[in-house]
Amino acid sequence: MTAPDRRDWDAIVIGLGAIGSGAAYWLSRSLGDRVLGLEQFEFDHPNGASADHSRIIRLSYHRRDYVRLATRAYETWAAVEAEAGERIVTVTGGLDLWPADPAIPKADYVESLAAEGIPFDQLDAAEVMRRWPQWRLDPDVTAVWQRQGGLADPFKGNAAHRRLARAHGATLRDHTRVTGLRDAGGGDLEVETGTGTFRTGRLIIAADAWTNQLLASFGRRLPLEVTREQVTYFACPDPAAFAPDRFPVWIWMDDPSFYGFPTYGEAGPKAAQDCGGRPVDPDRRTFERDAVAFERVTGFLERHLPGALGPPIYTKTCLYTLTPERDFVVDRLPDQPGVVVALGAGHGFKFASVLGRITAELATDGATPSALEIEAFRIDRPILLEAAPATSWMV
Repeated sequence: MTAPDRRDWDAIVIGLGAIGSGAAYWLSRSLGDRVLGLEQFEFDHPNGASADHSRIIRLSYHRRDYVRLATRAYETWAAVEAEAGERIVTVTGGLDLWPADPAIPKADYVESLAAEGIPFDQLDAAEVMRRWPQWRLDPDVTAVWQRQGGLADPFKGNAAHRRLARAHGATLRDHTRVTGLRDAGGGDLEVETGTGTFRTGRLIIAADAWTNQLLASFGRRLPLEVTREQVTYFACPDPAAFAPDRFPVWIWMDDPSFYGFPTYGEAGPKAAQDCGGRPVDPDRRTFERDAVAFERVTGFLERHLPGALGPPIYTKTCLYTLTPERDFVVDRLPDQPGVVVALGAGHGFKFASVLGRITAELATDGATPSALEIEAFRIDRPILLEAAPATSWMV
């Protein structure tokens, strides 16, 4: 039976954004043409979380499990780059900055990096401004500089995953919305869409803001909050001063937390506030700029990075699908082990390929070499069983 007519598949992936595209690719390496990927919108659509030129990638994290997972993420992206013949990750170095009395503890980052043997430098404000004179910092600001930080390109990464998956035989369909999931008996599931019903024993749900709509078929709902976030590219006076070989990716480690990129993909640098958006219904979200959030970002840049400012080139919106503590979800359903759920919690793109790889390992092998790294990402962890848990999103 040809792929367009096939109804039985060894594995099906729902959602072909960042993690789902990665899952389809890694599945296709072992299952070949028996992999089906389904996307409800067109490929590279703007409705979700992963359509843009750049996302931060870094080893600098607040916990050792994230540092180890990030190390494997770099290795996994390198493998994809080697097969695709294309650069997806650009190393610029990463600069994390802490004001006095920050909301995000610096010690967590320093201790986790040191414990995992990752080299880094601790800098005072004067040294930051000596190395990167674009900054204007108060004397009590301190920083951590990690040389392997940089940016990963979602447009290139997602397209490479899908192109390679097809090269290995996978069938990927856009404009194919899943309308229902049913137990088909014998450990199999039926995946119902507007164009037909498919059957599989392995299902990966990588639907981000639409995760709960699919989990409802299994009587499960996660306490997620979906927010509409935005980033802005600025036509600054001297874009070359922010070139990737002259200026790093950066994060302001406080609440509010801001972050930014060198000039890449557009004719100027990019900046944003992390978790600065408002809750939305993903099926009814809008795309216009939030003026109040935009003013918070420009106010920060005026004070600390004035050379990055200029007329907005454009503002791009995306969705964050946030767990209460902002940890990922990467797990098999306890009562339906053939179903694997992956959710990036608004900071997952840097991990997209490795999370896709891990979900493929869980689906095909029932286990992963990254078992210790994903232990905290269980779908039945206590906070995800609460109806209205407290939230803490600054990581």
